[in-house]
Amino acid sequence: MGAVRTCRELRLVTDTADQGILRRVFADLHIHIGRTACGKPVKISGSRDLTFANIAHEASERKGIGLIGIIDSHSPAVIEEIDALIGAGEMEEVPGGGIRYRNTVVLLGSEIEVRDPGCGPAHLLVYMPDLAAMRTFSSWMSKHMKNVTLSSQRIYVTARTLQTTAYELGGIVIPAHIFTPHKSVYGSGARRMAEFLDLERIAAVELGLSADTEMAGLLTELDRYPFLSNSDAHSLAKIGREYNALLLAEPSYTEWLKALRGEAGRTIMANYGLRPQLGKYHRSYCTQCACVFDQDHAVTDRCPSCNGRIVRGVIDRLLSIADRNAGTAQEDMAEHQQASARPPYIHQVPLEFIPGLGRRTLDKLFDHFGTEMNIVHEVPQASLAEAVGTDIAARIADARSGILQVEVGGGGYYGRVRIERR
Repeated sequence: MGAVRTCRELRLVTDTADQGILRRVFADLHIHIGRTACGKPVKISGSRDLTFANIAHEASERKGIGLIGIIDSHSPAVIEEIDALIGAGEMEEVPGGGIRYRNTVVLLGSEIEVRDPGCGPAHLLVYMPDLAAMRTFSSWMSKHMKNVTLSSQRIYVTARTLQTTAYELGGIVIPAHIFTPHKSVYGSGARRMAEFLDLERIAAVELGLSADTEMAGLLTELDRYPFLSNSDAHSLAKIGREYNALLLAEPSYTEWLKALRGEAGRTIMANYGLRPQLGKYHRSYCTQCACVFDQDHAVTDRCPSCNGRIVRGVIDRLLSIADRNAGTAQEDMAEHQQASARPPYIHQVPLEFIPGLGRRTLDKLFDHFGTEMNIVHEVPQASLAEAVGTDIAARIADARSGILQVEVGGGGYYGRVRIERR
């Protein structure tokens, strides 16, 4: 199902279109704010260092990511902070939508929990074109939400009402981490998005850390939508652990929408993400004895060892609701991918996951080569070896090429990478 290529096979692409030269822009569109600069909580489980300004700085100066989505921008305290940053001249609004900081443009988003009658909880990402629209959206949400200051709160309107309001303000809606067992459209919401969402008002879907294009191909309902792979970062280090390569004239909200729609040469070039087995919800697990079940075990509601409750992992849930079987999905999706120009999903290990690559070595790499995107995509292995030695350079090269073995993740714990040399 999606073509698999190494990151070295996708070079910088430019093209001439109606509005100028297009260029590759890396994008991570799901990043949380832990606290405001004044210390007010926003995402309780997020790092205190995750402020609006710190996220923008990390993305621009250390990660090399040109377009980021901060999905707690609806919080009134965050809006005040953005106003102050713009007023101080540290940031500026982009005519095409977004907030510019140095080499990065921030898209203003919000993660919201919906729970329609007869359905379970699901998280939706809503993005607004500019600060004025986000301010209006925040005010509207405050009338239908118990605490609009915090992240990922439940809104007491139907999902379709939320979609309608977002689109009336010029925004878009993207279901978040669509297969995870906790608060996603398929993992806990319903067997099909159509049960509670307006399918015409979904701009894209986010695959999440425990799934990829091949897995999503088991559901025909998803054939019509572009796929995004984002980090869902709860700390600065996690920014860019999954991301996308976009072909844009410039990083902005308007250009991003064109890429999602495939307009005027704009497009999603590739999704970069973890192997699904590394995701912390890939396999089913027992909440009582913490046993993670691999593919050799039949998944039931109760643990065969302790009779504890089993939380169904992404792959097991997906197989239970799929309307394509795994044997025929590859052929079906190959045909659809060719017709729809679905981009390749490239399995890639982030630098922080690579065994032996500690903070000091990472800092040395950044000192030599600038940003993580440059290290992962551009720097030759020989140059890496000169900076950090042949062993680490070889591991980075293996991570680029997908030459790795993994221990499966589950139960809220990430899988582990075991790199084996050829």
